[in-house]
Amino acid sequence: MIDDDEDVLLAAKLLLKKHAHQVIIEKNPKKIPFLLNNDSYDVILLDMNFSKDITSGKEGFYWLSQILEKDPSAVVIMITAFGDVEMAVRALKEGATDFVLKPWQNEKLLATISTAIKLKKSYKEVDKLKKAKKQLEEDINQPFKDIIGNSPAIQQVFNLIDKVAKTDANVLILGENGTGKELVARAIHQRSLRKDNSFISVDMGAITESLFESELFGHKKGAFTDAKDDRAGRFEVANGGTLFLDEIGNLSMPLQSKLLTVLQNRQVTRIGTNTPLNIDIRLICATNMPVEEMVHDNTFRQDLLYRINTVEVKLPPLRKRLEDIPLLANHFLGIYAKKYRKEVTKINADALVKLQKYHWPGNIRELQHAMERAIIMSDNAELEDQDFFFLNNDKANSNSQDGSLTADSLNLDDIEKSVIEKAINIHGGNISKAAKELGLTRASLYRRLEKHGL
Repeated sequence: MIDDDEDVLLAAKLLLKKHAHQVIIEKNPKKIPFLLNNDSYDVILLDMNFSKDITSGKEGFYWLSQILEKDPSAVVIMITAFGDVEMAVRALKEGATDFVLKPWQNEKLLATISTAIKLKKSYKEVDKLKKAKKQLEEDINQPFKDIIGNSPAIQQVFNLIDKVAKTDANVLILGENGTGKELVARAIHQRSLRKDNSFISVDMGAITESLFESELFGHKKGAFTDAKDDRAGRFEVANGGTLFLDEIGNLSMPLQSKLLTVLQNRQVTRIGTNTPLNIDIRLICATNMPVEEMVHDNTFRQDLLYRINTVEVKLPPLRKRLEDIPLLANHFLGIYAKKYRKEVTKINADALVKLQKYHWPGNIRELQHAMERAIIMSDNAELEDQDFFFLNNDKANSNSQDGSLTADSLNLDDIEKSVIEKAINIHGGNISKAAKELGLTRASLYRRLEKHGL
C-alpha cells in the first residue's frame, strides 16, 4: 500500500496482516519502481493524491501508468478521500482493478482485496497457459527436437522420417541398442496424421509367451486364473493411433504367426471371447537383430517381415556420427547438472576429444550414462578428460579391431567379447556360422551380442 498518510498506512497494515502473508507499506511513491523491481505483489493499494491540497488524482493516475508499464498484469486498487463517479470510471479505464474511498469499511475493503486476489490468480493461470502454449508451439515447430545431431548420417534419418511420417506405411527401424529407435518411432508418430491419438509402446522382449495374447489382444474376465477384469490389449488401446513394437526380433515363430494373423486381418479377438474387434493402427517395429539373416536361417517369418517393413529406417551407431558427440554431451550436461544441482557448465576440449575417440559400443545410451556419472562425481565447474577415466578406450579399440587379447583383457566378460568378435570376423558376419563355431545356439549368441553391445 502506497499512501502519504502514515496513520492510514498503519491502520491498513494492522487490519490486513491478519489476512495476508505479508503487507508492505510505503509513504513515498517514488520508491514504487524499486519495490516492483525487487518483488511481485498480489494486490497494490495506491493513493490518488500525494501532495497537500491536491485532489485531482493526477499523481495517482501517473503512478498507476508507471506500475502497469512495469507489470501489465498488476492488480491495482485506487484509494482516495476525494473520489467521485467520474474519477472512478477513469481509474478503471486506465487499468485499475477497483476503487475504494477513505475512510473505508473494513469488511468492504477486505472483500474488495479478496476479489482482487482471485483476479490476480486468474491472471497467473492465463500467463501460465500462454507460456505452455508458446512452448508447445516451439516444440511443434522444432523438428526432431528429441533427436539431437547435425551429422550427414542423422540428417538422412530426418529426411526419411519426413517422407514416411504422413503416410500410413508400416515402418521397421533397425539399429544397435542405444541408438534411439523409440525416439525415431515417436518422431514419426508426432509428425503423422495420427499425432492426436495414442502412441503405444510395447517391449516384445519383455513379454512372456504365456502373456503374449493377453497383453496384445486383451482378455475377458474369467478367461484364465488371473483374469479378474476385462482388459483391452495394446492393439485396442492404440486404435486410431500408432502401435510401436520394440525388439520384434525376439518373438518366437509361434508368436510371429499370431501377430501376422492380426496384421493381415486387422482384427483382434480377446481371450475368452469369439467376437473379433476391428483395429485401425499405424504399425512401427524395431529390432537390433539382423532380421534378413534370421529369415534366411528360418528364425523369422519372411511374410511377417514383408508385412512390417514397407519402409526401413536404419539408425547409424554413434561411432558413425562422432561429430554429433559434442551436441549430445552438452545436451546431457544440461539435464544432469540441473537434476543433481551441480554447478557444471561446460566440457573442456580435451574431454570432448576423449569422448570422440571412444568406440561407444552402447551408443547414445552409454554416452548418456557416462555424462551422468561424470557430473555426479565431478567437483568442478568444467568436465575434464579425467572425469571420464572409466572409458577404457585402448581396450575397446584393441578388441574391436582385431579381436586380440591384451594384458588388460583378463576380465571374463572382455575375453568373451573378444572371442565372439573374432568368430564373427572369421565368418564374415554370418551369425549362424559364428554360433556354430562357438558352440552356441543363435539365440544364445544374440543374447551375448546384446550383452556386449556388439
